[in-house]
Amino acid sequence: MSGGLLPAGELAERALEGAPAGGRIAIVEELSEAELRYANNTVTTNGTRQSRAVTVISFDARPDGVAAGVATGSGALDVADLVAAAEAAAASSPLAEDASPLVAGGASPDFHDEPERTRLQLLAPVIGGLPELFGRAEADGRVVAGFAHHRVRTTYLASTTGIRARHVDPGGRVELVGRSADGTRSAWAGAGTNLFDDIDLAALEQRLVRGLDWARRRVELPAGRYETVLPGDAVADLMTMFEAHASGKQAEEGGSVFSAPGGGTRIGDRLCELPFALRSDPADPVVPTMPFVATAASQADISVFDNGAPVPPVGWVSGGVLERLRYHRAGARRSGQAFTPDVGNLVLELPGADGGLDDLIGRTERGLLVTCLWYIRTVDPATLLLTGLTRDGVYLVEGGEVVGAVNNFRFNESPVDLLAKASEAGRTERALSREWSEWYTRTRMPPLRVAEFNMSSVSPAT
Repeated sequence: MSGGLLPAGELAERALEGAPAGGRIAIVEELSEAELRYANNTVTTNGTRQSRAVTVISFDARPDGVAAGVATGSGALDVADLVAAAEAAAASSPLAEDASPLVAGGASPDFHDEPERTRLQLLAPVIGGLPELFGRAEADGRVVAGFAHHRVRTTYLASTTGIRARHVDPGGRVELVGRSADGTRSAWAGAGTNLFDDIDLAALEQRLVRGLDWARRRVELPAGRYETVLPGDAVADLMTMFEAHASGKQAEEGGSVFSAPGGGTRIGDRLCELPFALRSDPADPVVPTMPFVATAASQADISVFDNGAPVPPVGWVSGGVLERLRYHRAGARRSGQAFTPDVGNLVLELPGADGGLDDLIGRTERGLLVTCLWYIRTVDPATLLLTGLTRDGVYLVEGGEVVGAVNNFRFNESPVDLLAKASEAGRTERALSREWSEWYTRTRMPPLRVAEFNMSSVSPAT
């Protein structure tokens, strides 16, 4: 391997040598990235980079339980030092509440293969189309900025219980922001991708052009509750937070939107009248993700003891009813629930819905079209009330047509209420949450038409 680094598979094997009776796990993550940035109608920077992160988890078996210790390093490191740090951490740690027998398994035939690498040439659909895009922007008085980013993460997981697992996870995104020359109008377009072979730069450009044309007329509106049309990208901004808060342990402890009055969880409760399905599946054909657990730290419902466990498909909501919350194996046993780990992707569907964004707009008598959200924060976990701002494209819809751009707003909404207030959905397609795109690009969402979306105040943001 270049740079004199020990090959990832061999490094993981060495980290298991001399393991204690409680066992040991090693995780090596090799990350390869390619990036292209542009501003003011010209490419500004491009390049590639590579990095490595190594985690060793040591388990200290005691007469009354097991303690876990974790040590993590990066780049070129001394495996023996990392192992010693993990063992010291385990020896000084209290018994683990999430303890379970380590997962047993076999060896993948590609475990010792080199990590996959990305390259700038993979961004060719963007690189090749930018010169003409910039030329059209100059001619029409637009200024375009944005970036394209691709990364390949190769994960190696080895355990003293026989697991030798390897997974290659490619993913990326492209984003464009268009502004009028005087800076008074702006629009955003973005797309998630696995290998950039499905990126349609011309379609993204057309979204910018349409948004900027809509904004030639400006309408000032007050805060209030508006019927609102959200494209799949904006729906992803909100529904990602639904899944992030779907913790079984936190629901059982109370104070969560998924806590039942008087104790327990709301599993089995109807959340919405429309028969929405919210699901995650590592084998999804459009947004596949890692099929086994690989985590460097335990959390409320994520456990280092579960490393190597197969990740099952999860139906969070089915037919509008809450079906599952997240549980590690120990928590699932205590609560009588199914083991439900993090999956890494999210899909929202309404069975039978096949219209597009324009169809929803066409059936809106008066309302707003909100293209993307940002600076989203949790206000109240008990209702999962979120707050944030609109950005780069809020439009007024009248008589089924967009008639102008409006001022930005601060909103207060819950993704749980979003499902309950949705009156219509379109077909599910790959979507890119602008707010969470740095770490979560694997979503498929429909556009939604939602009653009484709460624009709590007017925002001065431009």
